[in-house]
Amino acid sequence: MSDPYDEDVFDFVSFDFETLDDLDDSGEYLDVDHPATDAEGGSADAPVRDHHEADEGSSQDDSVSRKLRMLVLTDEMAAACEQALGYHFQDRRKLEHSLTHSSIARTRLDSNERLEFLGDAIMGAIVCEHLYHTYSELPEGELTRIKSAVVSRHTCAKVSKKMDLGQFLLLGKGLSVRERIPSSILAAAFEAIVAGVFLDGGYDAAKQFVMRSLLDEIERVARSAHAQNFKSMLQQMAQKIFSQTPVYRMLDEKGPDHSKCFQISAAVGSRVFPAAWGPSKKEAEQNAARNALEEILESNLDLLD
Repeated sequence: MSDPYDEDVFDFVSFDFETLDDLDDSGEYLDVDHPATDAEGGSADAPVRDHHEADEGSSQDDSVSRKLRMLVLTDEMAAACEQALGYHFQDRRKLEHSLTHSSIARTRLDSNERLEFLGDAIMGAIVCEHLYHTYSELPEGELTRIKSAVVSRHTCAKVSKKMDLGQFLLLGKGLSVRERIPSSILAAAFEAIVAGVFLDGGYDAAKQFVMRSLLDEIERVARSAHAQNFKSMLQQMAQKIFSQTPVYRMLDEKGPDHSKCFQISAAVGSRVFPAAWGPSKKEAEQNAARNALEEILESNLDLLD
């Protein structure tokens, strides 16, 4: 099987340019000419364009060269990033790949999106294993609740900010000039880093990195899991984002009268969130509110900064 980091497949630094003469010693953004490659002004391998500049040049003549800005991860930046992560990469191309956002990547396959997918799964497995062995007294529902909070994008963004990973991300100019990097990008970068560490050093290295990064969050969430009133939290968030109050709908009930289980879903306006079961209507509503909170946090992460 071919190496996914073979230079023919992933040549981040050159981006298929013949030389690096257009870069200065500091690795700052520089403008370089990149002519269109076909009659339509680009090809399937053309860089993913930032949404801030997507339509600006669409009406211009196809022969006009487009300008791209490129940031190279210098050795100095890579070393500083590794220090922040507490992990030294054997293959720094994996670190570069983990930090490469789609706005600057040559194609989406060259961005960190696939690593983000892998890292999310690895992080989830590591956290689940830790919870299973550490909290043997907790039932499945409580473990799931803690795990969901710990591996959420909200937590990943929080940890990413704590490490100050934003300064190392490789972004297109529409994002790089912004004062604040969106939390959704920071969260995705942390997940990609987890995958990068896994591919570079194996499961044990990834486990050490994840536990070092998330242990405080795991313990905090575990301590407060029983004390949280998810219905109250959902009401506050629903009013803040949607200016509406959540309602709860009972969908099903099972079991004998002395041991019933109830399935309830939360809804805000016309939006219905994933249902949840509970041994009482009150607990089922709390679980449904938690499901709604997680989905709202995922889809409105940047609005909650």
